[in-house]
Amino acid sequence: MIITKKSLDRRTVLKGMGAAVALPLLDAMVPAMTASTATPARPVRRLGYVFIPMGSDTKRWTPPGDDDLQELSPILRPLAPHRDAVTVVTNMELQNAYPGTHATSNSAFLSCAKAKLTESSDYYLGTTVDQIAAREIGQETPIPSLELGMDILEVVGQCDDGFACVYQNNLSWSSPTTPLPYEAHPRKVFNRLFGEGSPEERGRALRKKASLLDRVRNDVARLRHELGAGDRTKVDQYLDSVREVERRIQIAEAGAADRALPDMERPAGVPPAYADHVRLMFDLQVLALQADLTRVISFQLAREGSTRSYHEIGVAEPHHPLTHHGNNPEMVAKVARINEYHVSLFAYLVERLKATPDGEGTLLDHCAYLYGSGMGDPNKHDHINLPILVAGGCDGRLKGGRHIRYEDRTPLANLHLTLLEKAGVRMDSFADSNGKVEELLSI
Repeated sequence: MIITKKSLDRRTVLKGMGAAVALPLLDAMVPAMTASTATPARPVRRLGYVFIPMGSDTKRWTPPGDDDLQELSPILRPLAPHRDAVTVVTNMELQNAYPGTHATSNSAFLSCAKAKLTESSDYYLGTTVDQIAAREIGQETPIPSLELGMDILEVVGQCDDGFACVYQNNLSWSSPTTPLPYEAHPRKVFNRLFGEGSPEERGRALRKKASLLDRVRNDVARLRHELGAGDRTKVDQYLDSVREVERRIQIAEAGAADRALPDMERPAGVPPAYADHVRLMFDLQVLALQADLTRVISFQLAREGSTRSYHEIGVAEPHHPLTHHGNNPEMVAKVARINEYHVSLFAYLVERLKATPDGEGTLLDHCAYLYGSGMGDPNKHDHINLPILVAGGCDGRLKGGRHIRYEDRTPLANLHLTLLEKAGVRMDSFADSNGKVEELLSI
């Protein structure tokens, strides 16, 4: 670590055995920056994508009003405290997701491309929007993009009506033939963000059971001596967050040996409760964005076709079979309950972003997260009227508290193209786009 009293480099890293901790944006870093880099007054912009499986109950998802978001729908109620930072976009479609499968719902969400019908390794899709963003806004960060999920990936071959499992397993593709597997294990994500040295060195450090922050204690002490009071507070709060995430990972790992029958949809060594696992993965995203380790994130909140049950909210039946409800009111209500539960978990991320300082604002002010599904009505397996919303301010380029309702079906690619532009990535078109979301461009 190199520190001068004049300025602190934006890429200053606290180092110790098997550990490297990047820092959030500090006032002491401003003199070292140029017009092309981030400052408190000119922060970087980030893009995030959260995928939910199997659509939603449209009636309980869609807000009742137009133009503003004064009244939320039942499924969106968990976002009430953050209404001013949320925009719901209604009547978006994924035409290239047809013939209407779980595989294409997943694969088209970020690509808006038609998947090649194959059960073999000659799969073909399209470059996803997150990877287009990563090529532009992710090249200045240690990790150009972060791909995360919640479930283990043991399925191969054919998964859904003749489509290879690769389409259902991966949200992000860096090229039409290159899927990017996601990581579901919090420890592996943590080590990718904060690990240093060879795998053997990281392993030795981990086996010593010492906290990552204990390994960088000397650098922390030297850094605090060089900083002003405000920056010391920022660093302390950030490092407290790192330590808390690490503590929760350690608790989950310690308890793994006591669980005789593992959940087959959950990797070993993660929190036994689904919500705890999700929140931990969201907290890792916040840390990654705060330290500018990455600016592009994709997250599969649950796998398309998931048979996960949600006993914690009173839904004992598996999710996927419930979505084939045949308009049975009781089953539809349970699907809506799952939808609302997923939104409540996303609301946790929004709250964390809102509570995390970033320059002269917060992370929520300086990012845009798209949340939604590649399927509309799961009972029909259609790809129209998708449940889609955007949260965040993207450095003042997005205004929330709105409901944009299209009269005609509109390609989801239009929204992807618009968010790319808001993040500083200029493109004339993306996939099957036929324009941009003008209501967002007017900001």
